Amino acid sequence: MDGSGLPETRSTCPYCGVGCGVLLRPDGQGGLAVRGDPDHPANRGKLCSKGAALGETVGLGTRLLAPQIGGVDVPWDRALETVAARFSDTIAEHGPDSVAFYVSGQLLTEDYYVANKLMKGFIGSANIDTNSRLCMASTVAGHKRAFGTDTVPGTYEDLDEADLVVLVGSNLAWCHPVLYQRLMAARATRGTRIIVIDPRRTASCNQADLHLALAPGSDVALFNHLLTRIYEGGALDKSYLQHVSGFDAALCAAYADDLGVTGLDQEEVARFCQAWIGTEKVVTIFSQGVNQSTSGSDKVNAILNCHLATGRIGKPGMGPLSVTGQPNAMGGREVGGLANMLACHLDLENADHRAAVRGFWSSGPLPMAPGLKAVDMFDAVEEGRIKALWIIHTNPAVSMPDADRVARAIATCAFTVVSDVTAETDTARLADVLLPATAWAEKSGTVTNSDRTISRQRAVLPAPEWVRDDWAILAEVGRRMGWEAAFDYAGPAEIFREHVALSAIAGRFGKDFDISGLRDLDDTAYDALPPTRWPVSDAKDGGRFFAQGGFYHADGKARMLPLRWRAPAAKTDRRFPYRLNTGRIRDQWHTMTRTALSPRLSAHLAEPFVDIHPADAAEIGVAAADLVRLASPQGSAILRARLTEAQTPGQLFAPMHWTADYAPTGRIDAVVAGATDPVSGQPESKAAVVSAARFEAVWYGFAVSATEFKPEASYWARARTPAGWRAELACTAPVADWEAEARRMFGLPSASAMVVEDVARGTARLAFLEAGRLVAALFVSPRPVAVMRDYLAGQIDQPGTDILTGLTPADRPDPGPVICACLDVGVNTILSAIETQGLLSVDQIGAALGAGTNCGSCRPELAALLAARVVREAAE
Repeated sequence: MDGSGLPETRSTCPYCGVGCGVLLRPDGQGGLAVRGDPDHPANRGKLCSKGAALGETVGLGTRLLAPQIGGVDVPWDRALETVAARFSDTIAEHGPDSVAFYVSGQLLTEDYYVANKLMKGFIGSANIDTNSRLCMASTVAGHKRAFGTDTVPGTYEDLDEADLVVLVGSNLAWCHPVLYQRLMAARATRGTRIIVIDPRRTASCNQADLHLALAPGSDVALFNHLLTRIYEGGALDKSYLQHVSGFDAALCAAYADDLGVTGLDQEEVARFCQAWIGTEKVVTIFSQGVNQSTSGSDKVNAILNCHLATGRIGKPGMGPLSVTGQPNAMGGREVGGLANMLACHLDLENADHRAAVRGFWSSGPLPMAPGLKAVDMFDAVEEGRIKALWIIHTNPAVSMPDADRVARAIATCAFTVVSDVTAETDTARLADVLLPATAWAEKSGTVTNSDRTISRQRAVLPAPEWVRDDWAILAEVGRRMGWEAAFDYAGPAEIFREHVALSAIAGRFGKDFDISGLRDLDDTAYDALPPTRWPVSDAKDGGRFFAQGGFYHADGKARMLPLRWRAPAAKTDRRFPYRLNTGRIRDQWHTMTRTALSPRLSAHLAEPFVDIHPADAAEIGVAAADLVRLASPQGSAILRARLTEAQTPGQLFAPMHWTADYAPTGRIDAVVAGATDPVSGQPESKAAVVSAARFEAVWYGFAVSATEFKPEASYWARARTPAGWRAELACTAPVADWEAEARRMFGLPSASAMVVEDVARGTARLAFLEAGRLVAALFVSPRPVAVMRDYLAGQIDQPGTDILTGLTPADRPDPGPVICACLDVGVNTILSAIETQGLLSVDQIGAALGAGTNCGSCRPELAALLAARVVREAAE
């Protein structure tokens, strides 16, 4: 059965917080066709490269298919009884605060709800935190300080109506491409202007009217300056300020701050202020460059201060908009999945709120104070204060700052449980008990995106026999710990209805999160639930917040805060002279558990890298494609150098995605310190300090293989290809016999070999064939290997007669490295079309080749190729 006759199922993409709707059609053989849902309000049929490749990431190849204890498969009954007994015994001996849950924005709201209820309501500890702490905790803190609760005021429709959009610490083009395309459409139709505020020049700058490359961490000083110019320029909304307190103190603090710390040209700052003040319909989008800072909460409030002072909030085309990095970061906030929150935006430290939730749950006493936030939680694990830890759908051994120390802490914890879809993560390998969970497309529930839209995820593929839903795993452990009635759920619809009922209590307390209007949903209506923006209540249905005030502090007013710029926690010095910024790339996501399964997504940037300004590279003797060793007081990493003037001298950028499974020395969070924002507890991942030096290898290599292999070398980075695997290698130890080494590495003791070796030059080229067809090849040189990598990766299972040249035969075109991952269009194909067809615009490239016509996230790179051609022609 090919599945062509099967119906499509509406669901939601499992990647970023845009919350795109998808239409899924199974092929009847475990595969899946995916396209954007044209009726979903978040994406209107668009998908980014990651979403478009979702069908390539399903299957059982890397799945955990049975519970394991000590690496041995066991029945569910034994695994669950072990978890329940160890947690119960630990609590009985050491108290409820001796255990902790570390959960994830990958959980559905129903899963999250059960986890929070189990920990806070019945175990009686607030020690449940989430990887969303690394993503948007500073926004939560900023919202609560300004608004009285964690409310996102605006909607995505504001991007369609704004006249100016300011991106602060947000590379929207790569990290939220569908929203970026929405912004580009607004620019094309209504001339929306764009300003980017970011220390480095990103893809989002290519269509911007202005880029302010401010010094890392200096956002507060810039927005304080804007506030003073708002005041001097007569742009205050004095009527709206009747709904706001704290203006005078905020303005005094703003005048006391020093714009000079931003390092910006005053004329450019003046242009920014003039544009912001002179444009009523302004949206300020902010993301991790704001949040991931020891002053992240203050950065958020500095932005909010400006919108509150001008009344530009909650109205069409204006307001602050936080964009989140996970599909259900917002849903986790709604159910109280952070250590300092109670469910439904109720306050953990409010006795009336605790009493109401306790009565609703019929639970024991709820914790009276916040639990351990992520960094503190793993500190407590290391110190032995946390003796039982349950990690669900996240990989802190890679993603937490000071990742090596976190990995050691997990390894030494008295009892660690990991629930995940695979055992092949750095964290899962450290667990005492592994619990196999259903994966996206196998589970059913809800998620909430960055503009408060609740969408359904629906099961469309059959789950493997021995895996279970997360809510079911958590509920069964709760029952086995003695709370049978509280966790006696029949399915996610019942959990959702309980969540709805609790939100009605929050509504009666006057809270923003109230979806009590969904109280009549039966199982059928839940299954058919369309995308729905909260709140949904008798008092308010969807829409924006705060256009007429109505804030959630006791006096009904918003708070403007007096703020001053603070430098990043880590200071550069002669030992660690460079400031390191970490972040995402276009085609990978988080720690690659899903995206690395797609060869297409690995084709664009196949190994970890560090972006470095040419002047810095010259100073340390690094050339393009050299390997660079970064070191900090916490750890080290080895990365491929990319020389680019997009970096400001003295600043480096490296992506966060690579793990021990794909590039052991590329785990960049091993060099990031665990310094946190004192209000939000969010780590500072954008301002580490490092040294940088050329990595001196004896030899470098490039390898391709039909089968999976893991090299043994000082540096290696591997990626899937359509025909197998590819890898970059480098090592400080010489190899005496390259054929023997290659046979060992590839596991090919008897394949026929073609070998060309030049001992004097230190080069070797080897190809291995079976039945006359290529199964593996290795190219070695004392310098980074110069071969056509994408061509070689495509020669697996082809006749290998010409392979050792490492070059495309003259009669065969080489598409080159992939630029457009959606449609698999390489750079050489694009350059050839530009030259031979006289293409002059990105749209013309799209018409000729399709590149840039799907998600559009490669359009900045296409524009750069065109610009390079213009520069080259001018030079000629």
